[in-house]
Amino acid sequence: MKKLFAALLLAVVMSLPLQAQEAVKRVYDETIDPIEQIDQALAKAKAEGKFVIAQVGGNWCPWCLRFAAFMEADSAVSEIVEKNFVYIHVNYHPRKNKGNVRAQQMLKRLGNCGRFGYPVMVVLDQNGQVVHIQDSAYLEEGKGYSHDKVMSFFKHWTPKAVAGE
Repeated sequence: MKKLFAALLLAVVMSLPLQAQEAVKRVYDETIDPIEQIDQALAKAKAEGKFVIAQVGGNWCPWCLRFAAFMEADSAVSEIVEKNFVYIHVNYHPRKNKGNVRAQQMLKRLGNCGRFGYPVMVVLDQNGQVVHIQDSAYLEEGKGYSHDKVMSFFKHWTPKAVAGE
């Protein structure tokens, strides 16, 4: 039932004008410190033998919300993420956070990922080292995301894949 709801939500979100998509679901917590969020995710990843994926963007970004809805609706994507990653939504707004020192520290920690479009996915190993930065534009297909491209991205950056296993 949950998967059906997620698929219906994705269909509704995709049919809305871009401005209206923001109001559908908020996946980014704008109140938490992004560096603390990353530290907590890294501690959890280390304990579970996983990597961290930080999806950087915000509730202001229709493509960020589309990706979140896509992940919920696609059970194969959800499964590979659950098994291999601690997945977090790191809030960042390129205009609003431009002079924010803490936000700039976060960007530096995530490999200066702000040079890409949004959302941008940053894969961190258990020690917090940037393993890969993924521009989400390469995962798009039409007005959404490609199952095959997204699965390929996740499969290539699992801890086992990076270790050559």
